[in-house]
Amino acid sequence: MKTGTLARSVAALALTAGMGQAETVVLSAYSGIFEENYMKAVVEPFMEAHPEIEVEFYGMPNSAQMLGTLRAQKDAPQIDVMIMDVSVAKAATDEGLFAPLDASVTGHIDDLYPQAKVDGVNAVGVTFDNLVLLYNTDKVTDKPASWEALWDPQYKGQVSIPAVPDIQGTTLTILANRLAGGESYLDGMEPGLAKLMELAPNVQTWEPRPDVYQPISSGTAAIGIGWNARAQVYADKSDGKLGVVLPAEGSGFQINVIGLVQDAPAGDAAKTFIDYALSPEVQARFTETMFYAPTNQKAAPLISDAAISRTAAGAMDKMVPINWLEVATIRDGITEQWRRRIIPLSR
Repeated sequence: MKTGTLARSVAALALTAGMGQAETVVLSAYSGIFEENYMKAVVEPFMEAHPEIEVEFYGMPNSAQMLGTLRAQKDAPQIDVMIMDVSVAKAATDEGLFAPLDASVTGHIDDLYPQAKVDGVNAVGVTFDNLVLLYNTDKVTDKPASWEALWDPQYKGQVSIPAVPDIQGTTLTILANRLAGGESYLDGMEPGLAKLMELAPNVQTWEPRPDVYQPISSGTAAIGIGWNARAQVYADKSDGKLGVVLPAEGSGFQINVIGLVQDAPAGDAAKTFIDYALSPEVQARFTETMFYAPTNQKAAPLISDAAISRTAAGAMDKMVPINWLEVATIRDGITEQWRRRIIPLSR
């Protein structure tokens, strides 16, 4: 064999070996519509940009199940990167399930909004979502502007609300407390709880199935609450039946964070994915796709006005400050009050 041919053969074998050793990053996040859109906007473009890294998406329905999986795998992790609710991520951090996430993991850390970095959590915000008012455009002909529309007597038996312990019910409690003149949620939420007792007779269901968006889109219910990102996607699929409103009194953020699993098998490849997911271009693309507000401050100028107008990114000053780690310390008490005083009034 000629020297040149031998050299080319060795190079080809080296390339083939390198391709065979491609890293696989296992990403765990929400299943369903989130998975569908995150794959399209983030995961697939990442693999095109980094052909040496494959990403496997392991979808789960909620953060509690994700935490349970991390606990079960603590001694032998199989997941590298996880996207979950910030309050659950605090528990994961406390239990040593997330590695520190700093500038050594991503160069975008200093570009994130302050709300995206929570003390005591080894993960950072990757999406912002917010509670919105949902309504059926056939049953509610005048677009509502205030949360107070939920209390309107004309919607008696027509309101659909996911009750606590769902975080949507918790967020509504905090907003109702402000509507009723209450102070900080840490000072007690009696005004908000009393106001929700007044709302209860209007409620058709505290457990909308399969979710709150479908019964309102179909007209089974007239009005309710939900998360903006999913609401915007379902509104587009509803032929104009599902209306979405950010009320004048504002709303509160729900923060999904992205974390690096402690002793993640993929190592540097997992860090590469996290850095990519937090980049302004990718954050902007996911906002355009699913209407989550970006957590990277440099993403906003890259997002179309049409998409920005359908997120809270253009209304940051209307977001009620909520520290979900503080709320976690009083959540059980809120849940007990709902079960004892609020939910029975709608039966």
